Amino acid sequence: MKKIINQADSVVEEMMEGFVAAYSRYYEKHPEVNGVLLKERRKGKVALVIGGGSGHEPMFSGFVGKGLADAAACGNIFASPDPNTVYETAKAVEDGQGVLFVYGNYAGDNLNFDMGEEFLNDDEIKTAHVRVWDDVASAPEERMEDRRGIAGDVFVIKIAGAACDKGMSLEEVKAVTEKARDYTRSIGVALSPGQIPGLDKPTFELGENEIEYGMGLHGEPGIERTQMEPADMLTEKLYHTIKADMKLKSGEKVCVLVNGLGSTTILELSIVYRKLEQMLSADGISIHDADLNSYCTCQEMGGFSITLMRLDGELEELYDAPCCCPYYAKGDR
Repeated sequence: MKKIINQADSVVEEMMEGFVAAYSRYYEKHPEVNGVLLKERRKGKVALVIGGGSGHEPMFSGFVGKGLADAAACGNIFASPDPNTVYETAKAVEDGQGVLFVYGNYAGDNLNFDMGEEFLNDDEIKTAHVRVWDDVASAPEERMEDRRGIAGDVFVIKIAGAACDKGMSLEEVKAVTEKARDYTRSIGVALSPGQIPGLDKPTFELGENEIEYGMGLHGEPGIERTQMEPADMLTEKLYHTIKADMKLKSGEKVCVLVNGLGSTTILELSIVYRKLEQMLSADGISIHDADLNSYCTCQEMGGFSITLMRLDGELEELYDAPCCCPYYAKGDR
């Protein structure tokens, strides 16, 4: 598979150099580690630090911005940032009110972010974390804390960023971010694999007409492999899985994200949303806001995921707060 790179072992370094150079109005790179820092940060608030492996762009570095994260700690392709990167990135943006970390629920991230927190605590800096576990295909409901984090990161980061900018305390920010996490569900379907730069084989293999429901962002096995189906059938299956897991009822309100996994076009995502909106409307579920984009990707993987976040009054107010970065914006910019 062709890749527009130089050497495989310099992909992350060169990607970060180009990303920060292109958006130097907004960002600067940490001088010692692979951390992206927001230049014009609001002072005297809880710092929000996100992060994870590279290769999922624009997640995570692309969600550093006004009303969003203050910094992102970036690892190698599909690999967690090391504890020192977590520590140094957070130390660079901490402003006396503590640090909230938001990241996907993966073993490597959990271990390294925990160690980074310990380093900060040794410096008498208060910390807290929220692990995102929105992927309903990755574990049953009774093992919620074993689920993976996928495109639900977008909504959880949005709420966390707004809560931090509002001036809430570390304890309050953690509580409302956990609520956003617990009110968010996602599931995806893969049509074709992505490939890590420098490797000879893709992350998984599918037959010419095969698809896989519930495939993870790194090629983790899904829940069902079957033949390709029309867009409406794909959408129906994903929606009904999420609805049952969330126990959504008529009269409730949600935010919707149809997320492309890397190579899927806005044309295709729009066709998916058309059917999704019809089903939500028929079920009496109100759509507060909707988005179609490729925010959380796996290189050139084909396919999409659907994410729903249930809203209450508090989450709706925070969701509607303005935010802005080169890839994502809501409200008054």
